[in-house]
Amino acid sequence: MPEDRAAALTDTLIDTLRARSADEGAWLDAVDAVARDVLTVEKANPDFAAARVLERLADPDRVIAFRVTWRDDAGRVRINRGWRVQQSNLLGPYKGGLRWHPATTLPVLKSLAFEQVFKNALTGLPLGGAKGGSDFDPAGASAAEIERFALAFMGELAPHIGPDRDVPAGDMGVGAREIGLLSRAYTLQARAWGGALTGKPLCIGGSPLRVQATGYGLVFFLCAMLDAAETEIEGQRIAISGRGNVALHAARKAGALGARVIALSSRAGLWHAPDGVTDAALDWLASADGDTATDPPGDLGVRFTPGAKPWGLEPDIALPCATQNELDADDARALVDGGCRFVAEGANMPLTAEAQQVLLRAGVVCAPGKASNAGGVAVSGLEMRQNAGFATWSPARIEGELREIMRSIHDRVAEEGRASGDGAPDYHRGANRAAYRRLARAVIEGGAV
Repeated sequence: MPEDRAAALTDTLIDTLRARSADEGAWLDAVDAVARDVLTVEKANPDFAAARVLERLADPDRVIAFRVTWRDDAGRVRINRGWRVQQSNLLGPYKGGLRWHPATTLPVLKSLAFEQVFKNALTGLPLGGAKGGSDFDPAGASAAEIERFALAFMGELAPHIGPDRDVPAGDMGVGAREIGLLSRAYTLQARAWGGALTGKPLCIGGSPLRVQATGYGLVFFLCAMLDAAETEIEGQRIAISGRGNVALHAARKAGALGARVIALSSRAGLWHAPDGVTDAALDWLASADGDTATDPPGDLGVRFTPGAKPWGLEPDIALPCATQNELDADDARALVDGGCRFVAEGANMPLTAEAQQVLLRAGVVCAPGKASNAGGVAVSGLEMRQNAGFATWSPARIEGELREIMRSIHDRVAEEGRASGDGAPDYHRGANRAAYRRLARAVIEGGAV
């Protein structure tokens, strides 16, 4: 179907949604980005069209909003807002992270929940999609304040979640320690142990490799991309943005498979290793803090440049793993000029729309985060399996399962992305359409209302 037809269908849907939620731009943008790839598929299938599948998926099943009241260390009463957006449980229990950040708003959570539904559908696991969080700022809060907030937050959330109902995980501001606090608070509320959250510390039911999962999964997806292009990861020069879990573990796994990781970065600047980042350098970068991170030991082969980005270093492959909209059109042009051939997203939506267009016009093969960074939610699904069976699997078993899941995601996305022509797959279109078809079939098989 022509692109102008797809645009017209998308505009009609967005106008319908805007009439109900005019002030929720982030959510409308997320729906728009998917609709342009899938509405022609929907209109071509009478059953999908009659069931209005995408409009049903766009609106959450429900939004739970609540007040969180707690006391700080000085005894003052503090009040925050909390939300849980239960977007869709067509495929399984609601599943998605919790973020604690002062910029958290309901429109942002709705956009992330909508994306999560499609990401989770791609895994092939029985997972629905959700997102939640609070405008609480853990930065600068004491350990005691975070614990009191976690207890108050779960006091409101607990009645709405459970291992067969809704299984939150961590996200921005909510790490393993916070998930441990929330998990204990849930147990006290429910008066029963259960796998109601994932990303838990290993000693209370967490899964091996959960911390490494997104970074490892990103590299496994990249390897599948390279195989499809009849090349391999060994010897490739890879630039990575970020220095958190995703970036560090992607760098470690890529290096173990023979790639040369030449850079990592943060808002502070760039760590450049022309001969490749060693495991010793990664260990140092993971432990370095504050000013010490800007002064690498001389024997590590790493140079720090304040304020710099990694995209001008002429990498063969770019893995943006830091944050949303971090890679703009100028960065994309730098990658193209430097001969970059592949980009796989380790963060959620790290490319601006303009950057995507620059890369696509230049023939750079790009994979969206809903496919390439699905390793985290995949291992969360495996954690749910382990909890359900009161079992703990070996790291080797989990890594093997993760590798197979990421390969399967790639193959489904690539097949769907090749449907419209020859050459390299359109991974963005393929991811949206492959996830949509699985969800649409669930709508039809389960009844359209």
